[in-house]
Amino acid sequence: MKLNTIKRAGRSHFVDMGPIRLRQPFPTQHIKMIDPFVLLHHYGPYEISETNNPFDLGPHPHRGFEPITFLVQGEQLHRDSLGNESVVKAGDVQWTTAGRGIIHAEGPTKELVKKGGTIEGIQLWLNLPSEKKLMEANYQHAKHEEFNVITSEDKKIETRIIAGELESMFGKIGTQTAVNAFMIEAKTGGEQFISYSNLHHGLLYLLKGKVIVNGVEGLELDKNQLMEFQQDGEGFSIKAGSDATLLFLSGEPIDEPVATYGPYVMNSQTELLEAMRDYQMGKMGFLPTS
Repeated sequence: MKLNTIKRAGRSHFVDMGPIRLRQPFPTQHIKMIDPFVLLHHYGPYEISETNNPFDLGPHPHRGFEPITFLVQGEQLHRDSLGNESVVKAGDVQWTTAGRGIIHAEGPTKELVKKGGTIEGIQLWLNLPSEKKLMEANYQHAKHEEFNVITSEDKKIETRIIAGELESMFGKIGTQTAVNAFMIEAKTGGEQFISYSNLHHGLLYLLKGKVIVNGVEGLELDKNQLMEFQQDGEGFSIKAGSDATLLFLSGEPIDEPVATYGPYVMNSQTELLEAMRDYQMGKMGFLPTS
């Protein structure tokens, strides 16, 4: 198997989003986006209590892309203008297709706030092509135990297939574009080769631990680092230097103009203005504050 060349690797830095301080692997000064992925945030771990709850996001709109949450620790309550209300637990994934518009709210459950606990997760913004930006909104919630899992030969690495395909096994989430999303849990010394299409842009983000990527010719990836691959191989290999958790993403580039403003991802400034107008006119629906 030909390994994909490593294009770049770097540490994710903290940014402030109102009262929330979180890591933002991209966009950065050097990486505008990794098409079709617009943004990646790693939030937490936050210690949540009745006196400390910064991660309580009230109703807000989205249009033109798919905001996705991979919850690593804790419990979050999701509510949206489609009428969905669900408790997302550690290991679960919520995949929202904003399309023409959706309003949602999320934050730690009241039970978690009351008893105290930890919240940690990944929020990903996945772009939609122009012909799907105004499609009907949709929401998918898949539980940790529902995903297909590939186990390495040495039994030390489990790859959970959130979306896409690996070794003829498929993800639980239905997607609008050609993408893979895998959550990888590795024990020290575990080795695995992960294959994916060379039509995709691919990236790895390490939430914890250390791994060697692509053997002696590759690089060591450390906690909170992002690695991006060239489109010149059939996949990559990992060897865990310690117990590690990784998120792998790949997708076919959409290769269209991207215009962003706040919670909207469109193709032009005109479309952004239309999104703001439609939200103000109530065309994205309504959601009570609580």
